[in-house]
Amino acid sequence: MSYKITEEGNIATVHLNGEIDMDVTEKAKEIIFPLIEAKKEVHINLSAVEYMDSSGISVLIESHQKANELETKVILKDISKSVLKVIMMAKLEQILNLG
Repeated sequence: MSYKITEEGNIATVHLNGEIDMDVTEKAKEIIFPLIEAKKEVHINLSAVEYMDSSGISVLIESHQKANELETKVILKDISKSVLKVIMMAKLEQILNLG
């Protein structure tokens, strides 16, 4: 997994790349959580993510819950087909913010 963060005003966009699995979930949290804690609206761009397993999905859910607690938002953007399939199979489109 690689990533890039761009910020514009109060919106931080995290562009994730590659595979999001058990090996990188802690790293993903280290990238995303501080942005949420800074009360930024976080957009997670998933267009370049080829694969995401359940641990990657749990990072998205935890990010969403943390944002709700801190009264901000996490929005998933440009979701790749393979990731969208996992989100839909888990029926998470009703919980997560898909932008």
